[in-house]
Amino acid sequence: MYTVRQIADALGVEAQGELDLCILRAAEPQDAGPDDLAMATSPKYADGLAAGGARVALLWEGADWQALGLKAAIFATRPRMAMSGVTVLLDQGQGFSTGIHPSAVIDPAAKLADDVSVGPMTVIAAGAKIGKGSVIGPHCFIGMDVELGPEAQLREMVSIGARAKIGARFRAQPGARIGGDGFFFVTPPGSGAGNVRKTLGDQGDAKPQSWLRIHSLGAITIGDDVEIGCNCTIDNGTIRDTEIGSGTKLDNLVHVGHNTRIGRDCLLCGQSGISGSVDIGNNVVLGGQCGVGDNLFVGDGAIAAGGSKILSNVPAGRVVMGYPAVKMETHTDMYKVQRRLPRLMRDLDALKKAVFK
Repeated sequence: MYTVRQIADALGVEAQGELDLCILRAAEPQDAGPDDLAMATSPKYADGLAAGGARVALLWEGADWQALGLKAAIFATRPRMAMSGVTVLLDQGQGFSTGIHPSAVIDPAAKLADDVSVGPMTVIAAGAKIGKGSVIGPHCFIGMDVELGPEAQLREMVSIGARAKIGARFRAQPGARIGGDGFFFVTPPGSGAGNVRKTLGDQGDAKPQSWLRIHSLGAITIGDDVEIGCNCTIDNGTIRDTEIGSGTKLDNLVHVGHNTRIGRDCLLCGQSGISGSVDIGNNVVLGGQCGVGDNLFVGDGAIAAGGSKILSNVPAGRVVMGYPAVKMETHTDMYKVQRRLPRLMRDLDALKKAVFK
Protein backbone atom coordinates (compact mmCIF):
# COMPACT_ATOMS: atom_id res chain seq x y z
CA MET A 1 0.00 0.00 0.00
CA TYR A 2 1.31 3.44 -0.98
CA THR A 3 -0.02 6.96 -0.67
CA VAL A 4 -0.45 9.19 -3.70
CA ARG A 5 2.43 11.29 -2.39
CA GLN A 6 4.75 8.27 -2.12
CA ILE A 7 3.96 7.15 -5.65
CA ALA A 8 4.52 10.61 -7.09
CA ASP A 9 7.80 10.99 -5.21
CA ALA A 10 8.99 7.59 -6.43
CA LEU A 11 8.17 8.56 -10.01
CA GLY A 12 9.62 12.05 -9.65
CA VAL A 13 6.46 13.67 -11.02
CA GLU A 14 3.82 16.20 -9.89
CA ALA A 15 0.69 15.21 -7.96
CA GLN A 16 -2.30 17.29 -6.88
CA GLY A 17 -5.28 16.82 -4.57
CA GLU A 18 -5.55 14.61 -1.49
CA LEU A 19 -2.03 13.23 -1.48
CA ASP A 20 -2.51 11.00 1.57
CA LEU A 21 -5.07 8.74 -0.08
CA CYS A 22 -3.85 5.12 -0.12
CA ILE A 23 -3.48 3.00 -3.25
CA LEU A 24 -3.63 -0.80 -3.22
CA ARG A 25 -3.59 -1.67 -6.93
CA ALA A 26 -3.35 -0.32 -10.47
CA ALA A 27 -6.35 -0.77 -12.74
CA GLU A 28 -7.71 0.24 -16.11
CA PRO A 29 -9.97 3.29 -15.80
CA GLN A 30 -13.30 1.53 -16.37
CA ASP A 31 -12.41 -1.22 -13.89
CA ALA A 32 -10.90 0.94 -11.14
CA GLY A 33 -12.36 1.10 -7.65
CA PRO A 34 -11.84 3.62 -4.83
CA ASP A 35 -8.55 2.03 -3.71
CA ASP A 36 -7.11 1.69 -7.22
CA LEU A 37 -4.87 3.94 -9.27
CA ALA A 38 -6.61 4.34 -12.64
CA MET A 39 -4.09 4.28 -15.49
CA ALA A 40 -5.65 7.00 -17.64
CA THR A 41 -2.53 8.26 -19.37
CA SER A 42 -4.18 9.93 -22.38
CA PRO A 43 -7.45 11.78 -23.11
CA LYS A 44 -8.91 8.72 -24.85
CA TYR A 45 -9.27 7.10 -21.40
CA ALA A 46 -11.42 9.92 -19.95
CA ASP A 47 -14.71 8.13 -20.69
CA GLY A 48 -13.38 5.06 -18.89
CA LEU A 49 -12.83 7.14 -15.76
CA ALA A 50 -16.49 8.12 -15.76
CA ALA A 51 -17.48 4.45 -15.99
CA GLY A 52 -15.20 3.38 -13.12
CA GLY A 53 -15.03 4.35 -9.47
CA ALA A 54 -11.47 5.59 -9.10
CA ARG A 55 -10.61 8.43 -6.72
CA VAL A 56 -7.04 8.75 -8.05
CA ALA A 57 -5.65 8.44 -11.56
CA LEU A 58 -2.35 8.63 -13.42
CA LEU A 59 -3.18 11.32 -15.98
CA TRP A 60 -1.69 13.03 -19.00
CA GLU A 61 -0.10 16.44 -18.48
CA GLY A 62 -2.57 19.31 -18.32
CA ALA A 63 -5.60 17.13 -17.53
CA ASP A 64 -8.39 18.78 -15.50
CA TRP A 65 -8.52 16.14 -12.78
CA GLN A 66 -11.28 17.86 -10.80
CA ALA A 67 -13.56 17.99 -13.84
CA LEU A 68 -12.98 14.26 -14.19
CA GLY A 69 -14.45 13.71 -10.72
CA LEU A 70 -11.18 12.68 -9.03
CA LYS A 71 -9.92 13.47 -5.54
CA ALA A 72 -6.25 13.36 -6.54
CA ALA A 73 -4.12 12.93 -9.64
CA ILE A 74 -0.56 12.07 -10.61
CA PHE A 75 0.68 13.66 -13.82
CA ALA A 76 2.92 11.72 -16.19
CA THR A 77 5.38 13.49 -18.48
CA ARG A 78 6.04 10.21 -20.26
CA PRO A 79 3.09 7.93 -19.50
CA ARG A 80 4.77 4.65 -20.36
CA MET A 81 7.81 5.52 -18.25
CA ALA A 82 5.50 6.40 -15.39
CA MET A 83 3.66 3.12 -15.86
CA SER A 84 6.98 1.30 -15.53
CA GLY A 85 7.59 2.94 -12.17
CA VAL A 86 4.05 2.23 -10.94
CA THR A 87 4.31 -1.44 -11.81
CA VAL A 88 7.62 -1.72 -9.94
CA LEU A 89 5.99 -0.29 -6.80
CA LEU A 90 2.78 -2.32 -6.96
CA ASP A 91 4.16 -5.69 -8.12
CA GLN A 92 3.23 -8.24 -5.44
CA GLY A 93 5.66 -10.84 -6.80
CA GLN A 94 5.00 -14.57 -7.13
CA GLY A 95 4.76 -15.45 -3.47
CA PHE A 96 7.76 -17.79 -3.49
CA SER A 97 8.86 -18.69 0.01
CA THR A 98 12.23 -17.45 1.26
CA GLY A 99 15.11 -19.70 2.23
CA ILE A 100 15.98 -23.16 0.90
CA HIS A 101 13.03 -25.51 0.48
CA PRO A 102 13.72 -28.95 2.01
CA SER A 103 12.87 -30.72 -1.26
CA ALA A 104 15.52 -28.79 -3.24
CA VAL A 105 18.56 -30.86 -4.29
CA ILE A 106 21.74 -28.80 -3.98
CA ASP A 107 25.12 -30.39 -4.62
CA PRO A 108 27.58 -29.84 -1.75
CA ALA A 109 30.04 -28.35 -4.25
CA ALA A 110 27.58 -25.60 -5.25
CA LYS A 111 28.07 -22.16 -3.68
CA LEU A 112 25.08 -20.02 -2.74
CA ALA A 113 25.66 -16.44 -1.56
CA ASP A 114 23.68 -14.70 1.18
CA ASP A 115 19.91 -14.35 0.99
CA VAL A 116 19.43 -16.85 -1.85
CA SER A 117 16.01 -18.51 -1.97
CA VAL A 118 15.54 -21.90 -3.64
CA GLY A 119 12.08 -23.28 -4.35
CA PRO A 120 10.77 -26.83 -4.07
CA MET A 121 12.07 -29.58 -6.35
CA THR A 122 14.83 -27.39 -7.76
CA VAL A 123 18.20 -28.98 -8.62
CA ILE A 124 21.51 -27.09 -8.42
CA ALA A 125 24.52 -29.01 -9.74
CA ALA A 126 28.14 -29.19 -8.61
CA GLY A 127 30.24 -26.06 -9.02
CA ALA A 128 27.28 -23.73 -9.58
CA LYS A 129 27.62 -20.25 -8.05
CA ILE A 130 24.46 -18.30 -7.23
CA GLY A 131 24.77 -14.57 -6.51
CA LYS A 132 23.49 -12.71 -3.48
CA GLY A 133 19.76 -12.09 -3.19
CA SER A 134 18.78 -14.40 -6.04
CA VAL A 135 15.37 -16.10 -6.06
CA ILE A 136 15.25 -19.52 -7.73
CA GLY A 137 11.68 -20.72 -8.24
CA PRO A 138 10.28 -24.24 -8.01
CA HIS A 139 11.28 -27.02 -10.41
CA CYS A 140 14.29 -25.13 -11.78
CA PHE A 141 17.56 -26.71 -12.90
CA ILE A 142 20.94 -25.00 -12.68
CA GLY A 143 23.72 -27.02 -14.28
CA MET A 144 27.33 -27.76 -13.48
CA ASP A 145 29.65 -24.75 -13.07
CA VAL A 146 26.95 -22.20 -13.89
CA GLU A 147 27.68 -18.68 -12.65
CA LEU A 148 24.53 -16.70 -11.88
CA GLY A 149 24.98 -13.08 -10.79
CA PRO A 150 23.34 -11.29 -7.85
CA GLU A 151 19.60 -10.56 -7.65
CA ALA A 152 18.60 -13.09 -10.30
CA GLN A 153 14.94 -14.03 -10.49
CA LEU A 154 14.09 -17.38 -12.02
CA ARG A 155 10.43 -18.26 -12.33
CA GLU A 156 9.21 -21.84 -12.19
CA MET A 157 10.75 -24.50 -14.47
CA VAL A 158 13.66 -22.42 -15.76
CA SER A 159 16.58 -24.56 -16.91
CA ILE A 160 20.19 -23.40 -17.27
CA GLY A 161 22.76 -25.73 -18.82
CA ALA A 162 26.32 -26.35 -17.72
CA ARG A 163 28.99 -23.62 -17.72
CA ALA A 164 26.62 -20.72 -18.52
CA LYS A 165 27.86 -17.36 -17.21
CA ILE A 166 25.09 -14.89 -16.43
CA GLY A 167 25.39 -11.35 -15.06
CA ALA A 168 23.49 -9.40 -12.43
CA ARG A 169 19.71 -8.96 -12.17
CA PHE A 170 18.89 -11.70 -14.65
CA ARG A 171 15.19 -12.52 -15.08
CA ALA A 172 13.84 -15.66 -16.71
CA GLN A 173 10.15 -16.46 -17.18
CA PRO A 174 8.57 -19.94 -16.84
CA GLY A 175 9.92 -22.61 -19.15
CA ALA A 176 12.97 -20.71 -20.43
CA ARG A 177 15.84 -22.99 -21.48
CA ILE A 178 19.32 -21.49 -21.44
CA GLY A 179 22.02 -23.70 -22.93
CA GLY A 180 20.64 -26.52 -25.04
CA ASP A 181 22.82 -28.18 -27.68
CA GLY A 182 23.03 -26.35 -30.97
CA PHE A 183 21.20 -27.71 -34.04
CA PHE A 184 24.40 -28.54 -35.88
CA PHE A 185 24.68 -31.63 -38.08
CA VAL A 186 26.75 -32.67 -41.09
CA THR A 187 26.70 -35.42 -43.71
CA PRO A 188 29.86 -37.37 -44.72
CA PRO A 189 29.79 -36.25 -48.40
CA GLY A 190 28.08 -32.99 -49.37
CA SER A 191 24.31 -32.92 -48.87
CA GLY A 192 21.54 -31.74 -51.14
CA ALA A 193 20.84 -28.90 -48.71
CA GLY A 194 24.47 -27.81 -48.91
CA ASN A 195 24.38 -27.85 -52.73
CA VAL A 196 21.17 -25.81 -52.78
CA ARG A 197 22.81 -23.25 -50.52
CA LYS A 198 25.62 -22.81 -53.05
CA THR A 199 23.58 -22.97 -56.24
CA LEU A 200 20.31 -21.41 -55.04
CA GLY A 201 18.22 -24.27 -56.37
CA ASP A 202 20.21 -27.23 -57.71
CA GLN A 203 20.69 -30.21 -55.39
CA GLY A 204 23.29 -31.70 -57.71
CA ASP A 205 23.99 -35.42 -57.41
CA ALA A 206 23.87 -35.61 -53.58
CA LYS A 207 22.61 -38.96 -52.29
CA PRO A 208 20.31 -39.43 -49.26
CA GLN A 209 22.42 -40.01 -46.15
CA SER A 210 22.39 -39.81 -42.36
CA TRP A 211 23.21 -36.71 -40.37
CA LEU A 212 26.16 -36.72 -37.96
CA ARG A 213 26.02 -34.65 -34.77
CA ILE A 214 28.48 -31.82 -34.14
CA HIS A 215 28.67 -31.48 -30.36
CA SER A 216 28.32 -28.15 -28.57
CA LEU A 217 31.56 -27.47 -26.69
CA GLY A 218 30.76 -23.83 -26.00
CA ALA A 219 28.25 -22.49 -23.49
CA ILE A 220 26.25 -19.28 -22.95
CA THR A 221 27.47 -15.85 -21.82
CA ILE A 222 24.79 -13.35 -20.76
CA GLY A 223 25.39 -9.80 -19.53
CA ASP A 224 23.65 -7.76 -16.82
CA ASP A 225 19.94 -6.84 -16.72
CA VAL A 226 18.91 -9.38 -19.36
CA GLU A 227 15.34 -10.74 -19.39
CA ILE A 228 14.26 -13.98 -21.06
CA GLY A 229 10.58 -14.70 -21.80
CA CYS A 230 8.53 -17.87 -21.40
CA ASN A 231 9.69 -20.92 -23.36
CA CYS A 232 12.66 -19.19 -24.96
CA THR A 233 15.49 -21.43 -26.13
CA ILE A 234 19.12 -20.34 -26.33
CA ASP A 235 21.61 -22.80 -27.81
CA ASN A 236 25.15 -23.32 -26.62
CA GLY A 237 27.96 -22.30 -28.93
CA THR A 238 29.76 -24.97 -30.92
CA ILE A 239 33.29 -23.91 -29.95
CA ARG A 240 32.91 -20.38 -28.56
CA ASP A 241 30.00 -19.23 -26.42
CA THR A 242 26.68 -17.90 -27.64
CA GLU A 243 26.51 -14.34 -26.27
CA ILE A 244 23.71 -11.96 -25.21
CA GLY A 245 24.67 -8.41 -24.27
CA SER A 246 23.62 -6.43 -21.21
CA GLY A 247 20.14 -4.94 -21.16
CA THR A 248 18.76 -7.13 -23.93
CA LYS A 249 15.17 -8.41 -23.60
CA LEU A 250 13.72 -11.52 -25.24
CA ASP A 251 9.97 -12.00 -25.51
CA ASN A 252 8.21 -15.36 -25.26
CA LEU A 253 9.11 -18.18 -27.67
CA VAL A 254 12.26 -16.54 -29.02
CA HIS A 255 14.97 -18.89 -30.31
CA VAL A 256 18.66 -17.97 -30.43
CA GLY A 257 20.87 -20.36 -32.39
CA HIS A 258 24.40 -21.55 -31.65
CA ASN A 259 27.34 -19.11 -31.84
CA THR A 260 25.05 -16.10 -32.24
CA ARG A 261 26.15 -12.82 -30.69
CA ILE A 262 23.50 -10.31 -29.65
CA GLY A 263 24.58 -6.84 -28.55
CA ARG A 264 23.42 -4.51 -25.80
CA ASP A 265 19.87 -3.27 -25.23
CA CYS A 266 18.26 -5.24 -28.04
CA LEU A 267 14.57 -6.14 -28.12
CA LEU A 268 13.54 -9.46 -29.70
CA CYS A 269 9.76 -9.84 -29.85
CA GLY A 270 7.67 -13.02 -29.64
CA GLN A 271 8.38 -16.01 -31.87
CA SER A 272 11.45 -14.47 -33.46
CA GLY A 273 14.03 -17.00 -34.57
CA ILE A 274 17.76 -16.31 -34.92
CA SER A 275 19.82 -18.86 -36.82
CA GLY A 276 23.34 -19.92 -35.94
CA SER A 277 26.39 -17.65 -36.10
CA VAL A 278 24.41 -14.43 -36.50
CA ASP A 279 26.03 -11.18 -35.32
CA ILE A 280 23.43 -8.69 -34.04
CA GLY A 281 24.59 -5.21 -33.03
CA ASN A 282 23.44 -2.96 -30.20
CA ASN A 283 19.92 -1.49 -29.83
CA VAL A 284 18.44 -3.73 -32.52
CA VAL A 285 14.67 -4.35 -32.52
CA LEU A 286 13.15 -7.43 -34.17
CA GLY A 287 9.35 -7.44 -34.32
CA GLY A 288 7.26 -10.52 -33.66
CA GLN A 289 7.88 -13.60 -35.83
CA CYS A 290 11.02 -12.19 -37.42
CA GLY A 291 13.56 -14.64 -38.77
CA VAL A 292 17.27 -14.13 -39.38
CA GLY A 293 19.24 -16.49 -41.64
CA ASP A 294 22.53 -17.95 -40.46
CA ASN A 295 25.93 -16.23 -40.68
CA LEU A 296 24.38 -12.80 -41.21
CA PHE A 297 25.09 -9.39 -39.69
CA VAL A 298 22.45 -6.97 -38.37
CA GLY A 299 23.93 -3.55 -37.62
CA ASP A 300 23.49 -1.28 -34.62
CA GLY A 301 20.08 0.36 -34.30
CA ALA A 302 18.44 -1.66 -37.07
CA ILE A 303 14.69 -2.32 -36.79
CA ALA A 304 12.80 -5.17 -38.47
CA ALA A 305 9.01 -4.99 -38.68
CA GLY A 306 6.98 -7.97 -37.48
CA GLY A 307 7.08 -11.00 -39.75
CA SER A 308 10.23 -9.88 -41.58
CA LYS A 309 12.59 -12.58 -42.83
CA ILE A 310 16.15 -11.31 -43.00
CA LEU A 311 18.11 -13.18 -45.68
CA SER A 312 20.99 -10.73 -46.21
CA ASN A 313 23.08 -8.38 -44.07
CA VAL A 314 21.32 -5.33 -42.64
CA PRO A 315 23.37 -2.11 -42.31
CA ALA A 316 23.33 -0.08 -39.10
CA GLY A 317 20.23 2.03 -38.60
CA ARG A 318 18.20 0.49 -41.41
CA VAL A 319 14.47 -0.23 -41.04
CA VAL A 320 13.42 -3.35 -42.94
CA MET A 321 10.21 -5.21 -43.67
CA GLY A 322 8.93 -8.17 -45.69
CA TYR A 323 10.07 -11.54 -46.99
CA PRO A 324 12.80 -11.22 -48.02
CA ALA A 325 13.36 -8.16 -45.84
CA VAL A 326 14.07 -4.94 -47.74
CA LYS A 327 13.96 -1.25 -46.80
CA MET A 328 10.54 -0.50 -45.36
CA GLU A 329 9.83 2.20 -47.95
CA THR A 330 10.81 -0.22 -50.74
CA HIS A 331 8.51 -2.89 -49.33
CA THR A 332 5.68 -0.35 -49.11
CA ASP A 333 6.16 0.57 -52.77
CA MET A 334 6.21 -3.13 -53.73
CA TYR A 335 3.04 -3.75 -51.74
CA LYS A 336 1.25 -0.86 -53.45
CA VAL A 337 2.22 -2.25 -56.85
CA GLN A 338 1.11 -5.74 -55.82
CA ARG A 339 -2.32 -4.45 -54.82
CA ARG A 340 -2.66 -2.79 -58.22
CA LEU A 341 -1.97 -6.02 -60.11
CA PRO A 342 -5.62 -7.12 -60.51
CA ARG A 343 -6.53 -3.73 -61.98
CA LEU A 344 -3.45 -3.79 -64.23
CA MET A 345 -4.42 -7.27 -65.47
CA ARG A 346 -7.94 -6.08 -66.25
CA ASP A 347 -6.50 -3.13 -68.14
CA LEU A 348 -4.16 -5.45 -70.02
CA ASP A 349 -7.01 -7.76 -70.98
CA ALA A 350 -8.98 -4.79 -72.26
CA LEU A 351 -6.02 -3.63 -74.34
CA LYS A 352 -5.52 -7.13 -75.78
CA LYS A 353 -9.18 -7.30 -76.79
CA ALA A 354 -8.95 -3.87 -78.42
CA VAL A 355 -5.82 -4.88 -80.36
CA PHE A 356 -7.38 -8.19 -81.53
CA LYS A 357 -10.44 -6.30 -82.83
